[in-house]
Amino acid sequence: MAGEDLSGKVAVITGASMGIGEEIARLFAAHGASVVLLSRDPGRAESARARIGNTDRTLALACDVRNPEEIDRVISLTLHHFRRIDIWINNAGHGIQDSIASAEMAACRETFETNFFGALAGMKAVIPLMRAQRSGAIINVSSVAGHIPVPFMGIYCATKFALNAIGKAARMEEPGINVLTVCPGYVRTEFSANAVRGKESNQVRPESVRGISAERVARAVLRGYKQQKREVVVPWTMKPAITLYQLFPGLVERVMVRAARSSRAQSTL
Repeated sequence: MAGEDLSGKVAVITGASMGIGEEIARLFAAHGASVVLLSRDPGRAESARARIGNTDRTLALACDVRNPEEIDRVISLTLHHFRRIDIWINNAGHGIQDSIASAEMAACRETFETNFFGALAGMKAVIPLMRAQRSGAIINVSSVAGHIPVPFMGIYCATKFALNAIGKAARMEEPGINVLTVCPGYVRTEFSANAVRGKESNQVRPESVRGISAERVARAVLRGYKQQKREVVVPWTMKPAITLYQLFPGLVERVMVRAARSSRAQSTL
């Protein structure tokens, strides 16, 4: 995928100050796109922009996706600066680790506000623009957890199940816009470290699972965009796991229950 083959395209990326968002911004810019990096923290967005380079084709803006007015503002600024938006990437999000029984409602609502309603607001704001342009792409960075619920991550999983649903529905509703859903498995970022931890924040993932790099997810995003895919699962080894859960949910759930019990036992030692 070498070469500047996105020349003339304008991509806007939420949650772009670190991790997957920053790597997507770096890769898209390297392939010739003009890129707008959005983050709640403008200083961190500007730092990511400096690390990426290509400062003549990049822009860093503050945007809290929980506030639709801020989304409207960055769209206006992007249009003023680059005249169009070809790709909108909903990547902003955070995790929450807690049981359904003990999770605080305020934390649950906050997670939905960012992970789901923030993405929904971005889609609603950019779809009319792309309709008028008669072209465009929306990329929702979801998760394998949007296919397979995980103990003590039920709220986070719920946001990703919902994100998968609206992305696939919008793809059918908007034939002129390619809506891509990207579902990574475990990724080596600061995501888990920054997750909201409740009273029962047990870790079900085995410590031996290292996860994939953010760079690999970014490459999958670019490849999915180019091929106009409806969904990309990365790494590919998670596809059989999703199929297994769809066919034999009880089997997968028993494995997870054992892992959850082991995690609980270790946490009490």
